[in-house]
Formats: sequence, C-alpha cells, structure tokens
Amino acid sequence: MIDSLLFDFMLIGLLGVGAQWVAWRFRLPAIVIMSIAGLLVGPIFGWIDPEQDFGALYNPIISLAVAVILFEGALNLDFKEVRGLGRPVFRIVTVGAFISWILGALAAHYVAGLSWAVAFVIGGLFIVTGPTVILPLLRQAKLKPRPAKILKWEGIIIDPIGALLAVFAFEIIQFLLGTNGTPSELVTFFLASIFAVILGYGLGKGVGWMFETGYVPEFLKSPVVFATVIACFSIADEITHETGLLSVTAMGMTMANMHISSISDMKHFKENISLLLISTIFVMLTASLNRDTLVEIFNIEIVGFVLLMLFIVRPLSIIVSTWGTDLTKSEKVLVSWIAPRGIVALTVASYFASVLLEAGFEDASILISITFALVFTTVVAHGFSIGWLSKKLGLSMEGPPGVLIAGGSAFSTELGKVLQGLKVPVLISDSSWERLSLARSQGLKIYHGEILSEQTDYHLEMTPYEYMLAATEYDSYNALVCTTFVPEFGRNNLFQLSLSKREGDNLEDLVHTIGGRILIAEDATWEELNKRIESGYVFRKTNITRQFTYKDYLNKLDDDAMLVFVKKPTNKVEFFSHKLELKVETGDIIVSLTPPSKEHVKIQEKLEKQRYESELKQK
Repeated sequence: MIDSLLFDFMLIGLLGVGAQWVAWRFRLPAIVIMSIAGLLVGPIFGWIDPEQDFGALYNPIISLAVAVILFEGALNLDFKEVRGLGRPVFRIVTVGAFISWILGALAAHYVAGLSWAVAFVIGGLFIVTGPTVILPLLRQAKLKPRPAKILKWEGIIIDPIGALLAVFAFEIIQFLLGTNGTPSELVTFFLASIFAVILGYGLGKGVGWMFETGYVPEFLKSPVVFATVIACFSIADEITHETGLLSVTAMGMTMANMHISSISDMKHFKENISLLLISTIFVMLTASLNRDTLVEIFNIEIVGFVLLMLFIVRPLSIIVSTWGTDLTKSEKVLVSWIAPRGIVALTVASYFASVLLEAGFEDASILISITFALVFTTVVAHGFSIGWLSKKLGLSMEGPPGVLIAGGSAFSTELGKVLQGLKVPVLISDSSWERLSLARSQGLKIYHGEILSEQTDYHLEMTPYEYMLAATEYDSYNALVCTTFVPEFGRNNLFQLSLSKREGDNLEDLVHTIGGRILIAEDATWEELNKRIESGYVFRKTNITRQFTYKDYLNKLDDDAMLVFVKKPTNKVEFFSHKLELKVETGDIIVSLTPPSKEHVKIQEKLEKQRYESELKQK
C-alpha cells in the first residue's frame, strides 16, 4: 500500500506489541492475535509484504531474531529447576522426538501425498515446538510447576534438534539418491554440529568468566551478550546451515548454569528483547504469506495430515516416551496435547522448500502451505484449550489473584486473615520462624526462607500471586524486595510500607526511583500499623451498595480509620496507596483498619483493671 520500509517497520511493531496488549487485556492467546494481525495486513488486505519489501534482509532478520529468542529461552534452563524431571524430559526430547519424526514422515507420505524424501525432511522439522509459542502459552495458562517445566524444557531443547534433524534427513536423502551427497558430507555435518555445541559452550563460559572477573563493566554486559549471541549463531550457521540454533542454545544453557551474579539483569533485558522480537517476527511471517497459500491449506490432504499430527502422532510419541516415568496420567494427557509449532518451523520450512525444489522435488512446493496449516491450527487449538484443559486435569494454578506478603508480624497476620476470609490466596514469607509463628497459629499459608534467595525460585511457586506487599520493619529491605520483583509482578502490583520518618533521614526522593507503591498512606509505617493492631484496631469489611454508596461510607468512616483495599466482584483486589485514587463502585467490598468499638474498649479497660487489682493482691 505504501512503498516505505519505515512504514513497514512501524506497522509491524505497532501490530506486534498491540496484539500482545490486546491478549493481556482480554486474556487471549497472544500468538493467535499476532497471527491474525499479520494475516489481515498481509495476504487479506495487502497492505504490506515483508518478504518482498525487505528483500535480501528478510531471511537474516528472521534468523537472527530466532537466535536471540532461543538464547533467551535457554538462559532460563537451570539444571536445578529440572530436578526430578530429568528422566521424562530426556525421554521426550530423544525417544519422543524420534517416534514423532517417523510417525510424522509416515503421515506426510501416506496422507499428505509427499514423496518419501520430502516427507522425512518435514517429519524431522515438525517435531519442534519452541519458546516462541510455548513460553507465551505458559504465561497465559498458569500451569503447575511440573508440567510447565516439562513443556518449557522440551520446547527450548527440541527447537535446534528439529532443525538439525531436517538437515540430517536431507543429507541422508541426497546420499541415498546419489545426488550431491557423499559420506564426507555426512561426516562434515556431524562434525559441524559438535563444533556448534563446543562454540556455544566456549563462548558462554568465556562471557561468564569475563563478567565474574570484572572485565566487562555493568553497563556493557547486556550489549556484550547480545553481540556474542549474534556472533555465535552466525559463525556456526555459516559453517553448516541450522547449526547456529544448536550453538546459541548451548551458550544460553552454559551461562544459565554458571549462576552469574548479574544473570537476572541479563534475563530481564533478554526477555524484553525476546518479547518484542516474537511480536514482530510472527506478524512478519504471517504477513508474508500469499492468498494461494491460504487457499491451499484447506486441501483435504493437508487437513488430514494436520489432524493426524494433533490427535495421533503427538499423543503416541509422548505416551511411549514417558512410559515408566513418574509423570501422572493428567500430566501425560496435557503434555501429549500441547505442542504448538512456531517461528522455527516456518523459517526452516521456507528454507527447505527452496532447497528441495532446486534438488528436483516438485512436491516440496506445498511445504509452506502445510507448515502454516500446522502452525496456525496448533497455535489456535492449543492457545485456546490449554487453560480449560489444565483446569479440568487439575494442573492449573488459575484462581483469584493472590497476595504475597514479605514479612511476618501482627499486622501481616491480621491482613492475611481478612484476605483469606475473602477467599483471596495469601502467603506470608519470612526468614524467621519466630516472626512466622503467629501466622502459623492462625492457619495461614507461610513460606520460611529468604524471599531474595536464589533458592526461592526453586521452592516457592509465585504463579498464584499477583500482588506483593513488602511489610517488614526495615524500609531499605522493603524497597529492595519491591525493586527485585518488578519484572515478575510489575511496579503497579508492588507495595511497601511507608518509610519511617527518622530525624536526619532524607528518603523522600528514594521511593520515586526504587521500591514499590506506598501501601495505605504516608503515615502507615510498620511501627504505626503494628501498634494499632496491638491496641485493638480491627479490619472491617463493608459492602458498597446502591443504598449505601462509597460517599456514604466515607461520611461515616472514623477519622482514625485507614482504607486498606477493595475487593471487586471479579475477585480482583486493589490496594489503597499514597497518591492513588481508587474507583469504588456498587458491589465492591471495602476493607479498612478501624479503631476498636466503644464496647470493645470498655471490655479491655475492665480486663486491665482486673489484672492490675490481681497484681496488687499478690503483692
């Protein structure tokens, strides 16, 4: 529509990020929205054609983006995370991948009508799932840790394996058919794959060592990693096509298991870059399809092949490969269903379509159509079903947004009790058993451990909790906790108690740059809140109705009361904060920390008097 690369970049970026926002706002699968957006601006309305517009830059852009995405995923593959799941993961990415390759090739030949050569290439390629589609689904579905870890590890490890398997199948076919294939080329392929792993491992070790010994300044760490990832991919890929994916995966896993002190900062940077790349690349790929491809995917042969891959090939490969492991029946059912294909399948398929056509395999012309049919079908089917299925199988942690309170105290315990009474999941965390004793005695869920410890990532499942309150007696620690967990919870969902105003302190500017929002009000310090609890203040719940509006409530509210939070009919919790106005509506439940009633005060005074008289008599 507009002959401008700048317009293409602008539109692709807006659509990609906009699709992510729409998916977040309406709780829809992001990859589905991105795919639809790309189809609309590409083959349907014809506004852009990235493959044609970018020309020779199109494939390198896609390839480098996939490399960065795969590295970012591998950077999360810490072996500590997969303790107890090593056997099923290993079986899935080896035995399961092999079964899926053979069955996929059989389906491609007998159902899709492809020649044996093309069928074995495409069968190897279609074992991939990948972080570009798996990670967004896991964020959406809120699975329990075990199935989530299995799907994540499989998706990241299987991506380079699938690409290499397709290359291996092509090399074998050329050798068997006597077309340009020689034993030396097969040996070269295997040696190149080994070199890719060694290259990734060496670069990962080298970069990690430089970071730990101070050879790279803090501000250059993310750029150095980014440049090294591109170099790692490019060097390996220039030697043998598709080995670059294996190389960056090895580099990411190496750095993940070095436990570098600044690894979390790199993860956050890479996550942001990866999210942007996934958003734009998916739009680019789908926008580059043509209308003939869209029409062709409805051929009965392609439809039959896709159905076989969904309902026969994937379930059989998982059932056989996980036989004898400790996976439950529910976990096997979920893992055998969830296998969406993504960017790697589309990019590698486009490469092999041209290579196979040049080699004289005319049936390779439908490779793009059959790949897009499988990608789009699995993305839609698995994207919309993962939440429902995980709930049915009891593998979902979906529920009302929970609250994680860092710091045990009388105030934390009473707040936890009122949240629990409103059926809001709540967890109180502290490194001291003594500070947790009151919460334990009240039946609240607790976590004993340092919230900032690396071990917390492995022992504390934070998925059910949408809000975090840093409620310890130390202002600096509260600010540190909130700052640390910004990537997980988002700054808007992080709260800390008001800073204690001590003479000589000048902390007013500090909270604007680090930490979370101030909970309740400026004067709601740790000392003040616990003092009120100990003096008899109570949390009161009030229903806002048409007859008793929020305005009526405020008019009758005690001057010493503090507004704490509002629970919406949707189960969402909104906390009152300094300089933050909440919109309270009919149907909401408002919770405040109010002074004890007069009757309660009289009873307390009477008890105190009796205790005093008893002490006098004893003397």
